[in-house]
Amino acid sequence: MLKPKKIIIHHSLTSDGSTLSWPNIQSYHTNVKGWSDVGYHAGIEKVGDRFVCLFGRPDVLCGAHTKGQNSDSLGFCFVGNFDDREPERSRLRVAARRVLAPWCVRHGIPVAGIVPHRQFASYKTCPGRQFDMDVLRRIVQEEIDGLRLAR
Repeated sequence: MLKPKKIIIHHSLTSDGSTLSWPNIQSYHTNVKGWSDVGYHAGIEKVGDRFVCLFGRPDVLCGAHTKGQNSDSLGFCFVGNFDDREPERSRLRVAARRVLAPWCVRHGIPVAGIVPHRQFASYKTCPGRQFDMDVLRRIVQEEIDGLRLAR
């Protein structure tokens, strides 16, 4: 059973449109890469006018998202290309509220343990040049604080 110590943040490096592209990512991972399922544990994309969180591998199973790091991490993918533009704050907020903060609480992962994919693959910009990890971490911390107050 996976005992995650960190959450690794990715971007798909594809444009995010008005239709669901998560099945395309899953198809690529299974049919082209030959993996048993999508490599990420979860992700978020914009469908129409709202952000939708989608789940891949269960958060107790090893992912296939970061070479050498899958045995102790969860993988989360922001669908879009954030080399070209910043992710919307509302996108970060939905991801934090629906997935990232609950994962941190459930698995005892500190907010500092939310790290960019590029930390483990220096030849990549993932999750994008315009993706501010500090902003994401602050939003996740706000959501964690809200979860604690709601108890």
